[in-house]
Amino acid sequence: MRAFSDLYVRLDETTSNNAKLAAMVEYFGSAPPGDAAWAVYFLAGGKPRQLVPAKVLREFARQAAGMPEWLFEECHQSVGDLAETIALLVPPAQEDTLGADAGLAHWMEELLLPLRGLDAAEVVQRLQACFARLDGRGRFVCGKLITGNFRVGVSRLLVTRALATVSGVDGKRIAQRLVGYTDIGRLPQAADFLRLNASESAGESDPLSSLHPYPFFLAQPLQLPIEGFTAQLGPPHDWQVEWKWDGIRAQVVRRAGKSAVWSRGEELVTDRFPELAEMASLLPDGTVLDGEIVAWRDGRVQPFASLQQRLGRKAISARLLAEIPVSLLAYDLLEFEFRDCRADPQSERRTRLEELVEALEAGSPALQLSPLLVGDDWLELDRQRQQSRSRGVEGMMLKSRTSRYGVGRTSSGGLWWKWKVDPFSVDAVLIYAQRGTGRRAGLYSDYTFADWDRLSPAEERQLVPFAKAYSGLTDVEINRVDAIIRRTTVEKFGPVRSVKPTLVFELGFEGIARSSRHKSGIAVRFPRMLRWRQDKPVEEADTLQTLAALLGEPPSS
Repeated sequence: MRAFSDLYVRLDETTSNNAKLAAMVEYFGSAPPGDAAWAVYFLAGGKPRQLVPAKVLREFARQAAGMPEWLFEECHQSVGDLAETIALLVPPAQEDTLGADAGLAHWMEELLLPLRGLDAAEVVQRLQACFARLDGRGRFVCGKLITGNFRVGVSRLLVTRALATVSGVDGKRIAQRLVGYTDIGRLPQAADFLRLNASESAGESDPLSSLHPYPFFLAQPLQLPIEGFTAQLGPPHDWQVEWKWDGIRAQVVRRAGKSAVWSRGEELVTDRFPELAEMASLLPDGTVLDGEIVAWRDGRVQPFASLQQRLGRKAISARLLAEIPVSLLAYDLLEFEFRDCRADPQSERRTRLEELVEALEAGSPALQLSPLLVGDDWLELDRQRQQSRSRGVEGMMLKSRTSRYGVGRTSSGGLWWKWKVDPFSVDAVLIYAQRGTGRRAGLYSDYTFADWDRLSPAEERQLVPFAKAYSGLTDVEINRVDAIIRRTTVEKFGPVRSVKPTLVFELGFEGIARSSRHKSGIAVRFPRMLRWRQDKPVEEADTLQTLAALLGEPPSS
């Protein structure tokens, strides 16, 4: 555990990708395969289910620190992170009791994973024995692993580069082997790490043995005034232009007579979309499609809120299948007749995709071809982009016709741009604030916003909460807002404060829908603060009727 804790500290203390890469290369090059397998799992984003309920973990730490509950809770709220609070408050181990040299695999498989499901008293007893063997760094990392909140500033791409450096295997092959590595239902083993780093075999180029997808190629956001498009991108005919669909990115894999549907998060979702599995059975063996899963009815895409009703369901009822059918809007062909097509130009892949979909179109309504858009110039395409909201899409995708299909959000082999429409926005009033976590611990940085529930008369108006947001402000602004929150607090509810309505912010969000679960009757997607409206009084903030108008509903009188 000591070696992995030291790696965490090295990664956490630097913003240099080269330094992080060097730290991981050193660790992977020296760690036993079992330890390295777990390290890859965590660094690549794996998150096993929480091993110990937070309530039990807090009780263990409180007892070990010998302090009353109220004082421990005050410390937790001030620090903002439970694992860090435990590391600071639990007495350090005596030097002669340290057993931190046991490896990460031993800690996970013999000490931590067995905690799940034990009664509280047994968990507390075992945690006391575990933490008595750890130094300060180890206690912090161990707390992160127990709570399932292990995060450190390395990307999956950087982990891939580190493994490629250690093994000498091409990074794209490493990235493909990593697909599915962090599935929540599996535990990494030493053999998994050895397979990641094994020399590329001749048989590996034959995908018959695997239903794994390819690493997804991601787009870069296009933040450029329309006047600069021609200078940077050239003419529109150099680009394949499509709608940016508001659904779930997925790959459909057909090999060896079997089918699989994978989400971009490397989750196997075949059982959740049986109509896609049925469609995939019609594909030729050795085919991999890339596209977007959308709710599809009456010949058009339905709002994302409809698709959400099918997410998270372990069993899909016949009624839900009938009410919310789905389709794959295919926009790329990654493998055909067992040949990896990713190195082919985008235009060639599109031509073969069109031929494939045309041959199968009558066979399954669950497969649609993502249509291409054309315009004489960028201004014409921009005019079409302005229709995105009415079409239920997020904007446009621009793909170079000569580009290859890359790995992750990188420009190697070509480039994809996402040209999104401007977000919805309203002016809202801050009414609740909660302390942040991590480097914002101790500051009130997580806010609840409200709008007025009617236009008039003013004396009868009420502020109704509709969104929470914590991103968009600078550190300087957060400090200023924190000071105002402390001065204008009306009530305290644990870490949350209600405040006198004095602050107005412009909120941006990507989508809006009716919701019976919210008091406002409205739910918004991905809210964030666009700016602090210090020029606007609270009385002039927007209303719920304004939000309803964004839904296409007429404002009520």
